[in-house]
Amino acid sequence: MLSDEFTILAINPGSSSTKIAVYAGERAVLVKNLRHSDVEMEKFRGRPILEQQEFRSAQIKSALAEARIELRTLNAVVGRGGLLPPLASGTYEVNRAMLEALRRARRGEHASNLGAFLANAIAEKAGVIAYVVDPVSVDEWTEVARLSGSAQLPRQALSHALNSKAVAKRFAREKGKAYESLRLIVAHLGSGISVSAHEGGRMVDVTNSREEGAFSTERAGGVPVMQLVELCFSGKYTRSQVEDVLFREGGLYSYLRTKDLGEVERRITSGDEKAALVFAAMAYQIAKEIGAMAAVLRCRVDTILLTGGMAHSERLVSELSNYVKWIAPVTVYPGEDELQALAEGAFRVLRGEEKAREFTAPAVRS
Repeated sequence: MLSDEFTILAINPGSSSTKIAVYAGERAVLVKNLRHSDVEMEKFRGRPILEQQEFRSAQIKSALAEARIELRTLNAVVGRGGLLPPLASGTYEVNRAMLEALRRARRGEHASNLGAFLANAIAEKAGVIAYVVDPVSVDEWTEVARLSGSAQLPRQALSHALNSKAVAKRFAREKGKAYESLRLIVAHLGSGISVSAHEGGRMVDVTNSREEGAFSTERAGGVPVMQLVELCFSGKYTRSQVEDVLFREGGLYSYLRTKDLGEVERRITSGDEKAALVFAAMAYQIAKEIGAMAAVLRCRVDTILLTGGMAHSERLVSELSNYVKWIAPVTVYPGEDELQALAEGAFRVLRGEEKAREFTAPAVRS
């Protein structure tokens, strides 16, 4: 028996890894990053993301067995939410409607779409309930934020909501203040970059890293629209190949053929001028997005929070701080708080502190 209270397995699938953690009460008894090599992932290239479920499930079960954690000891399994229809912030029980919405992938293919499936498969074997917490489709926007400039192309709220909101709440707790009382800008710096504005306990605007904003290690971010139109109609690329250009082979990889920020920094140290230029351009673009969110908050910002994997880079944090520290103090939470945030959401439900939300499929318009 792992704990006198509840034991939860949290699962966070990413593009090239699956992060898992087992929490017994507040204590993490297992934290593991199951990395998937380029060779392992090559067979899934161009295929629906859900085809990776069995491969990733097997790795998760193997890691649990190696750690001698039996499924019967679990009280719940929680996974990262995917590209679901717009929904309110909270913890949701995985149900058929949710799985079907993710299977259809009408809002796109993304590794996070696997979260509910992986959690549900293991939860069924353990005889417990599966949950997702603050999916990437959390939508707390004001109406004015939705307009893009074309009535046919509304902006969509898709972001790293889980980590962004968890870090914002963590900062508030550490300062002894209510999250709802703060005006914050949160920059999640990972394989995708989400820069969000928080006011009144809501994430009132955020960049959608699939369509706009700064480029990252592998995503192109916002690109010149007419050049993209020409590329799409050139006859040289399939839809899948265009998506690769934008989502998997963009950003640092497009310019430098690596997604490893540490490798880029090593090249800069060795005198690689191109690497230095591309790195500087990424920092420049992130800073511009932070400035834009400052405008959303009318330049009344309490703190700028930098988080995500790239926030481990002292060079990147320094360059960003030099750009934006005039707006507000900069606080850094390197890495991701997503596994803990997932577990906390499930714990709140199991302890009766919060009621699990029910996902319902949106009505189909005729």
